[in-house]
Amino acid sequence: MFAVSLGDDGAELGPLEIWQAPEFLAHMDRARDLVDPWIPFASYATDLESARALLQRYADRQATDTGRIYGIRLDGTLVGGVMFPAFDAASGVCEVGCWLEPAGQGRGLVTRAARKLIDWAVEERGMHRVEWRASSANTRSVAVAQRLGMTRDGVLREDTPYRGVRQDTEIWSVLAPEWRRAKR
Repeated sequence: MFAVSLGDDGAELGPLEIWQAPEFLAHMDRARDLVDPWIPFASYATDLESARALLQRYADRQATDTGRIYGIRLDGTLVGGVMFPAFDAASGVCEVGCWLEPAGQGRGLVTRAARKLIDWAVEERGMHRVEWRASSANTRSVAVAQRLGMTRDGVLREDTPYRGVRQDTEIWSVLAPEWRRAKR
């Protein structure tokens, strides 16, 4: 219920809610090795309690209009997701993020789902700037930003320590007028 089609391949985008914690945890267990090197998201949901807590944090963010989380399903199975880790309606700036398990790779699911989020942010919520942040080493994520028509604004060198290694973070963005022009 409340799902949006991502195409004619059985892929859908829908909200992730607290009651879905068991399904989310099972998905994270399948996705952990692929997701964990890039974002700590997977290491936050390691049991049912922590999976519920993560989904609760996003429910709280949605209630305060500061973030949201959505699942990508392929033939009814949760295989990934997209989110607004940051959403500031007052400034008109938000960030889109993503993750995916191996079963969802190579199908364009993240790109299609991110397009839905950007369309909603720009057209429905009036956001002016949508950002995408990715480790420079995460070539798949950088490729999504490129496919979305974003501009690389710069690199924050060695800004993110993760598991003892400092990673560079690339910042990509698209402005509302650019997004609208590209859609035409």
